[in-house]
Amino acid sequence: MELTKKRWIILIASCFINLCIGSMYAWSVFAAPMASYLSQVTGATLTAGALAIVFTVTNSVGPITMISGGRINDTFGPKKVIFVGGLLFGGGMILSGFANGLGMLVLAYGIITGLGIGMVYGCTISNSIKFFPDKRGFVGGITTACYGFSSVIVPPVANILISNFGVTAAFKIIGATFLIIVCVCSFVIDKCPVGFIPEGWTPPVSQGSKSNQNDKNWREMLASPTFYVMILVLLCGAFTGLMCSSMASPLAQGMIGMPVAAATTVVSILALFNTGGRIIAGYLSDKIGRINTLTIAFIIAIVGLTCLYFSGQGDVTKFYVGIVIVGVSFGAFMGVFPGFTADQFGAKNNSVNFGIMFIGFAVSGYFGPTVMRNVYAADHSYQRAFLIAAVMCVIGFALTFIYRYMHKKAISTNKSANM
Repeated sequence: MELTKKRWIILIASCFINLCIGSMYAWSVFAAPMASYLSQVTGATLTAGALAIVFTVTNSVGPITMISGGRINDTFGPKKVIFVGGLLFGGGMILSGFANGLGMLVLAYGIITGLGIGMVYGCTISNSIKFFPDKRGFVGGITTACYGFSSVIVPPVANILISNFGVTAAFKIIGATFLIIVCVCSFVIDKCPVGFIPEGWTPPVSQGSKSNQNDKNWREMLASPTFYVMILVLLCGAFTGLMCSSMASPLAQGMIGMPVAAATTVVSILALFNTGGRIIAGYLSDKIGRINTLTIAFIIAIVGLTCLYFSGQGDVTKFYVGIVIVGVSFGAFMGVFPGFTADQFGAKNNSVNFGIMFIGFAVSGYFGPTVMRNVYAADHSYQRAFLIAAVMCVIGFALTFIYRYMHKKAISTNKSANM
């Protein structure tokens, strides 16, 4: 009974931790002033677009520590992993404030901060899901929502700090503050006991494939064809959100002609609806199923991309509608996939398994911003990037039906084997 109550405290601490590390999504607010600062220091002309590589690297290295940290988490518990991850995350942010060139910024923010985020993010989410087998979708949604919500509150704070103290000081102040919060909260996080069942909850009777698929290790997961369909679904689903998140502020300024303050608001709006999408989709997936929720997310993403494509003529209303819808759909994928992975391959090894699954996100974190940057360089317009993202969504939509077919086939096979 005691642990059933304490799990809520652990969840709250995990949410505070994710609120800190989610500041990564506010990168576009730092990009322009940091580009200006580094241009003065180095004498080279750097733009916000040139610094997009930093955001790309941050996203790309995360799975490395999600997988290794997940292994340690599954073996020894999340406390130490989150503490070390907090030191890396905050330390990388602080070191970014001392950057005197693009290379050092890539090392500090891209690699060190990115590795810290991977360690922390995987542990907080997987551990929370283990404590809430009765609410996997909702808890996956709420923990990832806090990660996304950071980009609602960090951009205005960062702007104030940048305006008053400069961009390098802003990195140091935010980094030091978040380092303290993450490391202190890590002491509240306990490891979930194997087979934990909350007081008053009766696990549903396993049916078909679920009983045979529970608690697969990473080797068994990789041997399953279903894994490859799932990781491609995540890759296609995250592509649009990461493409737009990395360039939200420059996108609003370059495509619609918004001033800096309004463009910063766009970053927060995208993050706000990204957050809402995680909670709503996580809750909804508990009711109608994970794959049905993801199918709906692809449909609304296509609608949002259509709005963004046609807003290229300077239509502010269509632009805002498109950003809102893209935010919701992006959030849906991030909120549903932790629980989806645990459903499919079991909760026991989910820290490592979800870290491997997250490679799909990392690949999108590279290709999404790269496509946006290259399209603009070639066309001097962002519009074709939205068409490419829409094609990715159509592919992802089709993959959800392939998953259904494979899942049904696996259930039939298991039933035949058990007869």
